Amino acid sequence: MIVVALVLVGVVALYLYGTRNHNYWKERGVKHDKPIPIFGTDAKRYLLQSSIAQRAADTYWKYPGERFVGYYRGSIPELVIRDPDLVKRIITTDFSYFYSRGLSPAHKVIEPLLRNLFFADGDLWRLLRQRMTPAFTSGKLKAMFPLIVERAEKLQARLLDTAAAGRPIDARELMARYTTDFIGACGFGLDADSLNDDSSPFRKLGMKIFKIDLKRCIVIFCKTIFPDLFKSLKFLGQELEDDILTLVNQIQKQRNYKPSGRNDFIDFLMEWQQRGKILVESLEEMNPDGTPKSVELEMDDVLVAAQAFIFFAAGFETSSSATSFTLHQLAYHPEVQKKAQADIDRVLAKHNNRLSYDAVKEMTYLDWVLQEGMRIFPSSGMLLRQCVRPYTIPGTDITIDKGVKINIPLVALHNDPQYFDNPKEFRPERFEPEEVAKRHKFVYLPFGDGPRSCIGGRLGQMQSLAGLAAVLAKFSVSPAPETKRELESDPTSSIVQNIVGGIPLMFHARHAPPA
Repeated sequence: MIVVALVLVGVVALYLYGTRNHNYWKERGVKHDKPIPIFGTDAKRYLLQSSIAQRAADTYWKYPGERFVGYYRGSIPELVIRDPDLVKRIITTDFSYFYSRGLSPAHKVIEPLLRNLFFADGDLWRLLRQRMTPAFTSGKLKAMFPLIVERAEKLQARLLDTAAAGRPIDARELMARYTTDFIGACGFGLDADSLNDDSSPFRKLGMKIFKIDLKRCIVIFCKTIFPDLFKSLKFLGQELEDDILTLVNQIQKQRNYKPSGRNDFIDFLMEWQQRGKILVESLEEMNPDGTPKSVELEMDDVLVAAQAFIFFAAGFETSSSATSFTLHQLAYHPEVQKKAQADIDRVLAKHNNRLSYDAVKEMTYLDWVLQEGMRIFPSSGMLLRQCVRPYTIPGTDITIDKGVKINIPLVALHNDPQYFDNPKEFRPERFEPEEVAKRHKFVYLPFGDGPRSCIGGRLGQMQSLAGLAAVLAKFSVSPAPETKRELESDPTSSIVQNIVGGIPLMFHARHAPPA
């Protein structure tokens, strides 16, 4: 009897805990699906039937007349934003209410590697952002470009062998290898050579970062549903953490813990480390007179490793997603592909048929092609924010509390016929300046916007354009027999969207363009 009673008490306690906030949106008159205990309205994600980006998009389409829709990630209230004016307020105008991404519990990052610019919030984020911004200036990007060219030429060589053999190749994997090699070179000073080495340790490390296995699913579930009980669990896992820390430490040791003159990202971080403390005005703490307190940060080896980790993870995965999806679209739109190739040929003819920073900047139509690819299938399917203090939604009497999550579903906004006519059509001309000027600025946000926009957005765009230019200058692409016309988004995807089954395509060597 005692055991039965304890079980009943446990079940009741679990039920009460798992439903404790489930009247939140009802009390505020915000439309939402009916939540179920423990899972809220997020059961499909926890059961690996739908990704977080897909769930947000489904919610967006289900309530077409609303500016925003309530959602429950477990028992945590979340707001899915449909109104681009409200999107603008959240990520720019009223940023002081939404500077947090909410990926770390209670603004405290427990895992060492998550103390990085993407995951950090509050003062840690501001300190990191201020110090890392100089690493992504135009001058720095231009200096990196020769490393991109070297990897682009290796990409062409790899494709020559494949084209000659008449075999399909997974464009997703191919472009992931290209971007991994570039990130290895400009980030870590390493020649990863994953384009030619199928057993490249650097490529395996990249795959490990984004692999969602059963163990990681359980950790994510436990930390989301019961954050206080499972705060010692690590999202990334101890093995991955050890791999990254070991890699960065080995590189630093090889350089005698001093900048080597390579001008790569590790050098930049070590230069930062040598400069001592950083000082900024606090986002979170105020003096008695209402002015921000000053806060400081000293760079240690773990912070160096954390920034190197996110540079690696974000740098290769987002760009490979964008370029491979764009190649898939070009395979099914040969007329667009020919226009892109004509643009590339014209520019390269002016630059001795060599890729360069200036040449890629002149490839206007190719840029539109990439932007259209990122519109239909943005690498990051949503933007995440968290309310840090009570906020009254403009035009309403609805006030949301600190801790409420915000989801801006880019997949849905980018494909809404209100903003993009015939959105399923692949039409790069949407990005002609005259067409862009007609649209609301906040319906197309592949790199976000405002103070928390992607710091490496220009770098990602540059390496993506160079990769596409390298491929299309030498090859034409077409569907393989097994290629799916409509790609299926992987329901296990997390921050970066992925495709079920990859993207197999055929690559055919082009004739040399006329002189």
